[in-house]
Amino acid sequence: MASTRVLSPGGRSPGRRETESALTLAERMPRLILEARRVAATLSHGLHGRRRAGPGESFWQFRPFVAGEAAGRIDWRRSARDDRLYVREREWEAAHNVWLWIDRSASMGFSSSLALCPKVERALVLGLALADAFVEAGERVGLLGLSRPQATRSIVERVAESLAADAAGLDEDLPPRAPVARFDEAVLIGDFLSPLDEVRAAVAGIAGAGCRGHLVAIVDPVEETFPFAGEAELHDLEAGLSLRVGDAAAWGSAYRARIQAHRDALAEIARGHGWTFGLHRTDRPASEAALRLVTLVAARAAG
Repeated sequence: MASTRVLSPGGRSPGRRETESALTLAERMPRLILEARRVAATLSHGLHGRRRAGPGESFWQFRPFVAGEAAGRIDWRRSARDDRLYVREREWEAAHNVWLWIDRSASMGFSSSLALCPKVERALVLGLALADAFVEAGERVGLLGLSRPQATRSIVERVAESLAADAAGLDEDLPPRAPVARFDEAVLIGDFLSPLDEVRAAVAGIAGAGCRGHLVAIVDPVEETFPFAGEAELHDLEAGLSLRVGDAAAWGSAYRARIQAHRDALAEIARGHGWTFGLHRTDRPASEAALRLVTLVAARAAG
């Protein structure tokens, strides 16, 4: 039988104040940074070359010279080996902005015995690893509502410092309404257990300018399966409410149907803006979700 815990000190009931205190990041951040760098090291850095012609330094391919082009573009060395004239094309390497948002609200402190870590730790590791990978690939990374996009080798530390200093973020279970530019990318990482109307409004507030985006729902295995029986006590970590259930097993089928309907609605919200939606369970390695996001961003940039 699975058991659960919430990041709260002293074994007391997981009320709002205790959970906020438990989610203080300063002490845990060095360990999470190291884990994030290990995840980033496993990723294939395929974002830098966009695999299309444009300004840049990296050679991409030769192509036949087209009448009307400047003669200075001809590669005479390659053309001398054939009876045609060729142009040396370079890859498009223009950096663009990737905006991250990482949910650190009370519900993210949840962890069961089936998980490798609490949801908030997995979200932080994933976000930091992506920041490192994107900057390594030549992009600029910023935090929605917290920091401007930067392309620095110390991006992981800068993002971590911004998050650790942002105590107000512990009260926010959805990203701020900050429209992102059309050619930018937004990656939102959280459990998205808020009412769907609120999620829909938050995503619309970011996607309004037509930016590309990705929703990554972090879930504990227990949240998907609800493998309980007998008497149970359920806690709403955001509102500080509790509910005692006499027969948890009888709730299982209805709960699973409702959570699946919520996930389907999240996917529909994402599709409505041309975004992607993905589910990442905390009993799986962080590298799986990180690789999927890097691949999606690379595919969109090349499209």
